[in-house]
Amino acid sequence: MKILDWYIVKRYIGTFVTMLVLFIPIGIIVNLAEKIDKILANEVPFGEVALYYLNFTIYFANLLFPLFLFLSVIWFTSKLANNTEVIAFLSSGVSFTRFLRPYLIGATVVCAGAFIMGTYLAPRANKGYNEFIFEYLKKKNNDRNTRDVYRQIDAGDYIYASSFNPRTKRGRNFTWEHFEGNKMTYKMSATQIRFNEEDTTYTLYGFKKRIIGEDGDVLIKQAKIDTTFAFDIDDLTPVEYIAETLNTPELREFIAKEKARGSSYISRYEVTLQKRYSLPVAAYILTIIAVAVSAMKRRGGMGVNLAFGIVLAFVFIFFDKVFGTLAEQSDFPPLVAVWTPNILFAILAAYLLQNAKR
Repeated sequence: MKILDWYIVKRYIGTFVTMLVLFIPIGIIVNLAEKIDKILANEVPFGEVALYYLNFTIYFANLLFPLFLFLSVIWFTSKLANNTEVIAFLSSGVSFTRFLRPYLIGATVVCAGAFIMGTYLAPRANKGYNEFIFEYLKKKNNDRNTRDVYRQIDAGDYIYASSFNPRTKRGRNFTWEHFEGNKMTYKMSATQIRFNEEDTTYTLYGFKKRIIGEDGDVLIKQAKIDTTFAFDIDDLTPVEYIAETLNTPELREFIAKEKARGSSYISRYEVTLQKRYSLPVAAYILTIIAVAVSAMKRRGGMGVNLAFGIVLAFVFIFFDKVFGTLAEQSDFPPLVAVWTPNILFAILAAYLLQNAKR
C-alpha cells in the first residue's frame, strides 16, 4: 500500500501546485489590466510594481488556497475514477477509509504550509499589497482621514481627536483626559497634534492644560509645545487592514491591547485571527468532500464532478463571507461565525463519505 499512498500523495500535491501555477498568472493579468492605467499615470517604479505583484501572489494564493485545493482533488480523483483506477484499488480489498488516508496525508502537508504562510508570510505580503494601493493607486485625499477618533489608552487615560490622517500623522482638536477613579484630575487639549517621526515626539499647537484641584483649577496655555506620549501614533488610528498585516502572535497581542482600549473593531480583528485557524481545517473537510464526490465513475465524466465541485466551493465561500460580515457588523460571536461554515460542511462531508463507502 505504500506505493498507492506515495502515488496519490504525489498526484495530490502536484495537481495542487499545477492549479496554483495556472491560476495565479491569470489573477495577475486581470489585476494588471484593471490597474495599468493608474500605474502608468502615477509613473510607479518597476521595482515597486514587481514587489507589489510578488505580494499579490502570496495574498491571492493564501486567500483562495482552499478553493484551488478542492478543485485539484476533484480533478485528479475524477481522472483516477474515469481510468477505473479507483475501482482497481477498492477491488483489491482496500477499504474506502484506507483509500482516503493518502489524501489526508497530502492535506496535512498542504495545510501545514498554508498555516505557516497565513501566520507569517501573508501578513507581510498584505502590508506591502495594501500600502502600494494607498500610495500609488488611490488619491492622496483618500478616506484614510479618520474622524471622531476616541481611544482608551489605559485604565485612566482617554484621548479624542475630531479628525486624524495616518498618512500625514496630523490630527485636529486633540484632547487628553486623565482620571483617578471616577474623578478627572487634568485635561489637555490642542487645536492640532503632529507626530515627529525623527525623534518620536509630538507637537501640540494651541496647547491648553487644566489641572483640577480641590481649591481651584490651574490653567496652562502655550502656543506650541513638544512632548512625548505613552501611545504609538499608529495605535491611535489603526488603518482598516491592520489585522491582516500582523503575524498571529502580534495579532493576539494587538487584540488584547484593543480590548483594553475599548475599540469598536474587536470583532473584525477576531474574525481575521480565527480564519487563520479555520482555513487549514476547511482544507481537510473539502478534501474529504472532493474525494467522496469524485471517486465514483459517472456517466457525465469529469465535467459533472467539476461542475458539482465548483458549486460547492462557491457555496462554501458564500457562507464564509456571510458569517464573517455578520460577525464584523453585529454582536454575533466571531468564533461561532468563522467556524459555522466548517461545521456545516463537516456534516456534509460525513454524509457524502458514508454514501461513498456504500
